[in-house]
Amino acid sequence: MSLADLEAALTEFLNVDGGTIAYEVTGAGPLVVLAHGMGDSKEAYRFVVPALVEAGFRVAATDLRGHGESGVSWPSCTRTDLAGDLIALVKHLGEPAVLVGHSISGGAVTIAAAKAPELVTALVELAPFTRRQQVRLSDFRVRGYRRGMTHLLGTALLGSTRQWAKYLDVAYPGVKPADWDARLAEITAMLDDPGRMKVLQAMGKTSPADAGEQLANVTCPVLVVQGTHDPDWASPRTEGEAIIADLPTGLGELKMIEGAGHYPHVQFPEQTVAAILTFLDGVRA
Repeated sequence: MSLADLEAALTEFLNVDGGTIAYEVTGAGPLVVLAHGMGDSKEAYRFVVPALVEAGFRVAATDLRGHGESGVSWPSCTRTDLAGDLIALVKHLGEPAVLVGHSISGGAVTIAAAKAPELVTALVELAPFTRRQQVRLSDFRVRGYRRGMTHLLGTALLGSTRQWAKYLDVAYPGVKPADWDARLAEITAMLDDPGRMKVLQAMGKTSPADAGEQLANVTCPVLVVQGTHDPDWASPRTEGEAIIADLPTGLGELKMIEGAGHYPHVQFPEQTVAAILTFLDGVRA
C-alpha cells in the first residue's frame, strides 16, 4: 500500500436510518465493501485491506452498528438492519460492490444482495451465520463447539468482556496474529462501554432466519469461506455446504481454510485473500 493510500484511509461517517456508521475507503478500482462480525470492528480486516488494494480494488471497511467508531444507540440490530446500512453505504459510494461479510455480516450481505441485486456484483461470506441454526445434543460432544458455546452464552447472559475474551481464545485455535495482545486489549476496551456490550448482546440474540429466507433470492456468485476448526459449528463444512445448497444452483462455492477457527481472515489472511481473489477472477471472467 502506498503512502497516498495510507493517507486516504481516513474515517468517514454516514447517517443512516437510526444512527451513524463509520467507514474507511482505501485504494482505487472496483469497489469491495468489508463488514466485520459482532464484537469486532473494521480493524478485523487490517491484514486483508492492503492485499485487496494491492490487487487493484477500492476497499471500504465499515464498522457495524454499535461497534468501532459507529454510533451506539440503535433501535434494532438484526441482519436485515445491517443489510440496510450496507446498501446505503454502497449507494453513497456510488458504484456496485463486492460485499464481504463475516459471521453475522455474512447474513447481512446475503440480504443486501437479495434486496438490491443491482448494487451487488458478488458475495464473500466468511464463517457466516446465514441460516436458522438447529442445535443437537450430539453437537456438544465436539469439544471446541462446547467450549465456544459456553463462553458465548456467558457473554450473552452476563455482558462479560471476560467471557468474550475466553470465546475469542477458542475462536482463534492454535495460530493467533502477531499483534493479538494489543488487538484483544482494543476489543476489550470497546466492549467495556456498556452501550456497545448491549449491542453485542442484542446481536447475539437475533436469529439468522431473515438471512436464510433470502438465500434463494440471491442472483450473484457467492464464495463461502469456513475454517476447519471453527468452534461455532460442530461441523463447519456441513454448515458451509448447507448454505451452498440453499442458494440457486451453480451460484455458490465453498473454500475450507485448514486449521482456521471463526476468523480465517485474521488467522490466515494470505490464504483467505488468495481464495477471494481467485473467486473474483472467476466472477470477472
